Amino acid sequence: MGGRRLGVLIGLLAVAAVAIAAVWAAPIAFERMLRSYLQHHPEIIAEAIDRYQHREEQDATQKQRTLLAERSNELRFDPRSPVLGNPNGDVTVVEFFDYKCPFCRQLHPQIPQLLAAEPNLRLVLKEFPLLGPESSVAARASIAVWQHQPAKFAAFHDAMMRSTARLDENGVLRIARETGVDADGLMLDMADPRIDRSVTDTRALALALGINGTPGLIIGDTVIPGYIDAAEIRRLVAQARANCTS
Repeated sequence: MGGRRLGVLIGLLAVAAVAIAAVWAAPIAFERMLRSYLQHHPEIIAEAIDRYQHREEQDATQKQRTLLAERSNELRFDPRSPVLGNPNGDVTVVEFFDYKCPFCRQLHPQIPQLLAAEPNLRLVLKEFPLLGPESSVAARASIAVWQHQPAKFAAFHDAMMRSTARLDENGVLRIARETGVDADGLMLDMADPRIDRSVTDTRALALALGINGTPGLIIGDTVIPGYIDAAEIRRLVAQARANCTS
């Protein structure tokens, strides 16, 4: 049996060698034959493209899940990132956001109801300023409040998200005073170079995960690069919880 298989293999290699030699000897004839075949069967090109795209998507998804696992602590438990909801919750939602982003502002009013309906949910906020200088000022202020005056963060964050005024330094300090934050201390805290480092690290993490805009959400091992409403977040939270217990 082994000799027979070896003979078949040698025969196949010989046929392949002849075919390759024919292609090299008569490339124009082969090209014409190939062109004619594809003209009569154009669906093969579409099938090949579909298969290639599907394989690329699968590879990208797998790489993303691997990265989520490798950087899970940085993503979910970085002490520099504000946490709302239940700090000991069984499911964590991570939101990359920008205070100037209209879609982040659209999602924000739904968050209190979401957290009330999901008492075991942790919400981790990642400042990802993309929309100019005001976004950067707001992000630095947010991180500084969380790090130095955490008890004031929730009220400050809510007021920043709802504000219709400019979020330059004067606007941010006005909101700080209105929400009981020590504005003078905040000015000093915002100058800490570690704040800028936090923003830089968050930006690098978002881009590595394929998040190029805001909001960007991560629920379990699912990355959502765009807006979804609270109902869809709850559905994905339930899915993530089921996956953890299965």
